[in-house]
Order: sequence, then structure tokens, then C-alpha cells
Amino acid sequence: MQIDITTLDNGRAGSLELPDDIFAAAPRADIMARVVHWQLAKRRAGTHKVKGMGEVSGTTKKPYKQKGTGNARQGSLRSPQFRTGGVVHGPVVRDHGYDLPKKVRRLGLISALSQKQAEGKLVVLDAAIGTAKTQDLVAKLKVLGWKSVLIVDAVVDEGFSRASSNIPYVDVLPTVGANVYDILHHEFLAITTAGIEGLKARLARGTSSQEIAA
Repeated sequence: MQIDITTLDNGRAGSLELPDDIFAAAPRADIMARVVHWQLAKRRAGTHKVKGMGEVSGTTKKPYKQKGTGNARQGSLRSPQFRTGGVVHGPVVRDHGYDLPKKVRRLGLISALSQKQAEGKLVVLDAAIGTAKTQDLVAKLKVLGWKSVLIVDAVVDEGFSRASSNIPYVDVLPTVGANVYDILHHEFLAITTAGIEGLKARLARGTSSQEIAA
């Protein structure tokens, strides 16, 4: 599949052949949903915590005798029915992450790339360098019509990353960090020619799970 190469100045710099098995596959919405859920679960801090009955402060003495007072029987003021009591089955500090098969993660990324290509919102850039000022990059993105874009490069240029850091809905990632959530979260996906080669190597059959896990 041939696609034109675009420059940041909205020019043309030739064309590039994209592999159909990565950029022209049938998008699987169910697989992408699984990968996004997995990503968001891994991002959760899991630091939520409430105190149980054994952790709240207070006496362990029985408040009053079992019978004869006219009150309901109580064994402790730390019980959950009291205002200062503990919480039953409340959240505790834990890891929300779980494992997802490497093949599912690979197919999810391929589906996200193919969906952007099918929507006509995949752009191949010649390079993402040479712009170190935010106002210059804003002007170029305005000409290109990109209000929400994820730019993927093999190695992120420090000056370009600094220029884009203060622009809302514009993110720059290396190929190793390209992921389903960020691709779907942005309207446009712009990948440099070097980034295309990086993605092809990353999604090649037999790639290690660490390279696909992002």
C-alpha cells in the first residue's frame, strides 16, 4: 500500500510502501477494547485505602451487657454500624494490573494502526525535527489542520518534544511507546518514516513481549 510522505510545512516528500499486514488489517474493536482496558488497569495507582474494624482506634471492650438494657446487642464500638467503626470489604492497597497475552497486545496495536489508516487519519511524516519553539509548531499544525495528533518517531527529538509539550492534545512518543490507548485517544496519527521502520521491527513475528508491552 502506497502512501504519500508529508512534511511539517505541508509539503510532499515522495511516497512510502506500508505493509498491508500492519496497516491494512481488519480492525478488531473487541481486541482494542481489551488492550485499552489492560492499559488503564496497569496505570491505576491502587493506593486507595480505608480502615477495617481491626484498624480503627477505639476500645475493644463490650459497650454494655448482652441483655437487659433495651438496646440491640453489641460487641464492639469498632463495628461498621457505628459512626467511628471500620469499613466492611473496603478498598485496600493493591495492584490492579493483570496479564494479557502477547498476541492480543500485538493484534490490538495492529488494529489501531489499521483503523487510523482506514479512516484516512494516518499521516507519514518525513521527520519530526527542526522545530524548537512552541509558536512555530502551533503554526505548522494549524496549517496541517491537526488539533489532536499523536506523533510517533523512532527517537524523539528533544527540541521537538519540548516545543510540543505545552500544546493541548499533541503528544510525541517513540515507537517503543506507541500504544493503542494513545492512538485512539487522538484524532490524527502521524508517524515518521523512521517510526514506520521501528513499528515494522517491533511488530515483526517473534518480537519479544517487552517490545510489544507498551
